[in-house]
Amino acid sequence: MTVKLHGDVTSTCTGRVLITLYEKGIEDVEIVNVDLAKGEHKKPEFLKKQPFGQVPYIEDGDLKLFESRAIARTLAAKYASQGTPLYGSTPNEKALVEQWLEVEAQNYNGPIATIVYHLVFAPMFGQTGDNDVAAAQKAKLESVLDVYEKRLLESKYLAGDFFSLADLSHIPYTYYLIKKAQQGDIYDSRPHVKAWTDSLLSRPSTQRWLKLAGFTQ
Repeated sequence: MTVKLHGDVTSTCTGRVLITLYEKGIEDVEIVNVDLAKGEHKKPEFLKKQPFGQVPYIEDGDLKLFESRAIARTLAAKYASQGTPLYGSTPNEKALVEQWLEVEAQNYNGPIATIVYHLVFAPMFGQTGDNDVAAAQKAKLESVLDVYEKRLLESKYLAGDFFSLADLSHIPYTYYLIKKAQQGDIYDSRPHVKAWTDSLLSRPSTQRWLKLAGFTQ
C-alpha cells in the first residue's frame, strides 16, 4: 500500500519523515510536493489536511496524520518488523529512545531551529535574520551538547549502542546547522558529539534524503 507524503523535501520535518521511511525500508512512497515558497501549505485545500498549515502530512491507508515526530513514531511502531529497529529490541531500550526523543524535542530543537531560522531560512525567504538572537541560542545549544558529550562517552548513540529514532530525529536540523549555517564548530569541539553527528550524516538514509532534496554533503 502506498504511503502518500505531502511536504517539501527540503524541509527539516519532511526530511525527518523521509529518513524514517528509508530506515524502515518503505519504498512504496508517493511524494506530493507542497511548495512552501508559494505558500501552498497555507491554502484552504492543504489546511483541510493540516489545520496548522505546516508540513508534512501523510496518508497511510486509512491513517491520516500530521506532526513529523508523531509520524516518525507511528512508522517506527507500525513497521517494527522491517528495516532498522528504531526502538531497539527491549522495553528498556524503547524507554530510553522515548526519553531521548523528548530531549530532542524539548531541549535540542528549540535553539537549533531558531539558529537555522535566523542564519538560513530568513535570508532564503528574503527576510533579515537576527545574528544576536542566533548567537544567544548557540550558547544555549552548546549547553545541551555538553550533556550530549557526557552521554556519548557512555554509548555510541543516545539510547545505547544502537541507532534509534532518537538519533534520527536530530538529523535534518543538524545537517542545516553544519552545512547551511556553517556552525559545525560546536560539534567539532566535542569529540564524541562530532563522531555521533558524522555517523548520522553519513547514513545511507540521510544521504538519500540529501540527494532527493538536491543537497550535497
